[in-house]
Amino acid sequence: MATIVKNPSGTWKAVIRKQGWPTTAKIFRTRRDAEDWARQSEDEMVRGVYIRRSTSQKLTVDIALDRYLREITPTKKASSQKRDHTSAKAVRPHLGPYALVALSPEIIGQYRDERLAEGRANDTVRLELSLISHLFTVAIREWGVGLPGNPALAVRKPKGRTRDRRLHGDDEAARLLQTVRAHSNPILAWATELAIETAARVEEILTLELRDVHLDRRIMVLRDTKNKDTRGVPLTARATEILQEAIATYPRQDSPLIFPGNPGRDGVRRPYRMGKVWRNALQRANIQGLRFHDLRHEATSRFVEKGLSDTKVRTITGHKSPQMLARYAHLRAEDLVAELDDRQGHPTMSPPIRHKAPPEKTGQSAKIVPFRPQRAK
Repeated sequence: MATIVKNPSGTWKAVIRKQGWPTTAKIFRTRRDAEDWARQSEDEMVRGVYIRRSTSQKLTVDIALDRYLREITPTKKASSQKRDHTSAKAVRPHLGPYALVALSPEIIGQYRDERLAEGRANDTVRLELSLISHLFTVAIREWGVGLPGNPALAVRKPKGRTRDRRLHGDDEAARLLQTVRAHSNPILAWATELAIETAARVEEILTLELRDVHLDRRIMVLRDTKNKDTRGVPLTARATEILQEAIATYPRQDSPLIFPGNPGRDGVRRPYRMGKVWRNALQRANIQGLRFHDLRHEATSRFVEKGLSDTKVRTITGHKSPQMLARYAHLRAEDLVAELDDRQGHPTMSPPIRHKAPPEKTGQSAKIVPFRPQRAK
């Protein structure tokens, strides 16, 4: 049975001491409110569904985001860390003062609609909602915050726009390669061609180390992947030539990286950074709307066009499911038209349907045989 005591200030304090549960207390303005809360809490303890909500009532979104950015964000990749800080900055003005327990699917859905009305891109709002959802997940599972559930899971996320940008024909590919090869640092050209040949991400390429490349077996091992799974990638003849040239060009005395950048103030060589250099190269090549990650789309689509099975392509690219692979494998319609033309007359193509001509009339009427049932024997 709960203990109800009156404080000198005139408020009422309810204290619950139950075996197997931590001591719980809460202050109310009236004795009746204290008794109602104690009765409901004890009933939930008996049924095994009691949730300690005091922490969630005091913990606001602002305070939770501070802890999230301090404890969870540093465990992510650099690009994800930057995205977390950007999304948190957008969430604070709208939802920061709310307590976690006060956030409902309706409130989060209203936030989504307001951000879209401001002209924010669907992908931007979707990433902000993902941050809110993961914040609740961490608070419930790791911080012990008493919440009945994650309200963000019940909110519909805006659909992201699937990119289908590829190199437009041989002319754009030639202009791109010509421009990057003309740059003073050959790493720009090497990384660009490796992306086209292997479908590797830019971080996966620039963090390659000498131990990860096996030229005798024509395999490179990617360790710093997006999903943190190590995978081996077969090398084409051109990819093998690129890595041979890169290894022969840079000494490995002060860094194990194959594509090292300039030494920092501490004298340590870190992976080459090519963001600004890549944008300048696109401008010189007069290419618009192309991102470096689009080269992964280009390479994946080329693998599919070469006739590799989905399983083999996923082994190379690291996609976890056929659905994820379908987002990246964009076939050109004109290539499909050419393939259809090549298949004309192929033995596997179904032959045209030819209807049989009706028999010619001879001028004689057909003989009609009457139906005569047989007698039972």
